[in-house]
Amino acid sequence: MTHPGTLVLILAASVLAPLLVYATGRHIRVPLVIFEIGLGILIGPDVLGWAQPDKVVDTLADLGLSMLIFLAGYEIDFVAARGDTLRRSVWAWLVSLAVGIGVAFPISGGDAYEAFVIGTALTSTALGTVLPMLRDSGQLRGRFGTVMSSFGAVGEFGPVVAVALLLSGRRPGESAALLAAFGVITAGAVFWALRPRPPWFARLTERTLHSSGQFAVRFVMLLLACMLGLAEVFGLDVLLGAFAAGVLTRLVLHRAAPESSEEVLGKVEAMGFGFLVPLFYVVTGIEFDLHALLHDLGALLLVPVFLLLVVLVRGGPVYLLAPRDLTRPDRAALALFASTCLPLVAAITTIGVDQKVLGSDAAAALVGAAMISVLVLPLLAMRVRSSTGPSARAEPDLGTAEDAETW
Repeated sequence: MTHPGTLVLILAASVLAPLLVYATGRHIRVPLVIFEIGLGILIGPDVLGWAQPDKVVDTLADLGLSMLIFLAGYEIDFVAARGDTLRRSVWAWLVSLAVGIGVAFPISGGDAYEAFVIGTALTSTALGTVLPMLRDSGQLRGRFGTVMSSFGAVGEFGPVVAVALLLSGRRPGESAALLAAFGVITAGAVFWALRPRPPWFARLTERTLHSSGQFAVRFVMLLLACMLGLAEVFGLDVLLGAFAAGVLTRLVLHRAAPESSEEVLGKVEAMGFGFLVPLFYVVTGIEFDLHALLHDLGALLLVPVFLLLVVLVRGGPVYLLAPRDLTRPDRAALALFASTCLPLVAAITTIGVDQKVLGSDAAAALVGAAMISVLVLPLLAMRVRSSTGPSARAEPDLGTAEDAETW
């Protein structure tokens, strides 16, 4: 390693972040990811200058991003997201994409690729941030939770596909053909995943669950590696492969070993959220161009502009196309939840900067707006819902440190 101390600093920041969540949880609710990115900014070159990423750290951060998208794919229950609700979810996202690219075009100075990156980032939804809040408040199993899962699933899946389609470096037609071929193979994998697994699969999963064998965990990692490699072979972004691997893993585990699936997922999450995912967020903070944001008034002013656009571009179509059986406050809460967008914004802007189609100043402004969205919008959504009736008012208190950690 060129800078061996950097990895130690990153891991120290990832340990310090949940401690800060716990310490501040009784006074102010701050999502864990905010501390992870903030600590990355602190030890990065624009503040203390202690951390200097190298190839090893960048590779681990890329793995963290893949694991983040993998876990996002696993969260999606396509059985619940279907019918009229799914159609409304898809149309809401397509309208958001069209509006997002349209409003981003003048911001990018007429650069089509930069407008696409900005517009796509404005359409994403942080389903992994929203679902824990709904789960803790007991609303995930109800009608609102089902609708939110559907809109959130499309808000995660749509941007991943769009990035794979138009940021691959190929002509759109060629990318679409490769994406279709990838989709056919993935559909075949889904068909295979839905078939009954032989009895030995569940037995071996149970037998090695608490031993050094860890068959199911190794199988999940193999599935992730295969889908990442398949996306790479087709010249698509690896995020698409990671997302597809998450969906396939959910199908396989729930069909083959339903009694052990949650425990297997817990072990995979331990690797992801215990090591790789926080490493990605800390590195995102290290590479955050704070200097450009603070010393460029235009970039700084873009932060509130992007935050407003996130609500309008993503939340507006969600509100208008939400199922009619939802009350007006529920539709407003749905729009606010759907506008919460940090993880994919960080991923999309990272890709845009790496491919030199997005400036670091615009990327910093987008990430800054997304950080504010995670801080503010879910709380507003919960407050909107808490004023609608007795069932909403019965939600548990969200002011404890334990609740804050689920963010």
